[in-house]
Amino acid sequence: MITTCLWFQGDLEEALKRYERVFEDFEVHSRTRMGDGQPAVLADWRMHGTEFRGISQPADFRFNESMSLSVMCEDQAEVDRLWLGLVSDGGQESMCGWLKDPFGLSWQIVPRRLYELLNDRVPFRAAAVQKAMLGQRRIIISELQAAADAATPEGGRR
Repeated sequence: MITTCLWFQGDLEEALKRYERVFEDFEVHSRTRMGDGQPAVLADWRMHGTEFRGISQPADFRFNESMSLSVMCEDQAEVDRLWLGLVSDGGQESMCGWLKDPFGLSWQIVPRRLYELLNDRVPFRAAAVQKAMLGQRRIIISELQAAADAATPEGGRR
């Protein structure tokens, strides 16, 4: 089994509290404090069906956009709930369903419907969806569907 290990800057406990509020199937398996003075915290948990391990100790290591957690959502309500729960209170919105939570961890909050529309058998419909997605921050499924439905072979809209 492979477990993703994330290094937090002394704020793992806060992150676990946030993720517990955001993800319905969140569970901490273990939490260990190690060392004297400024102790490190180690934790193992599951969220959204995936196992994680975290280390919490200030260090020169920082999260960046070269690694993100991608969450496949079933509908707009799930996209909205996760997006707002992760970006609130200090997070940053980015483009095309990407965001950073207040701890600097990058996320992709993506509805399954986006991939279905991007894989449309009609190329001009898929291209219209891609263009619409590139203009969004939080993915709005109804806008993507409308772009697909309005697309024409000439690349315009009906």
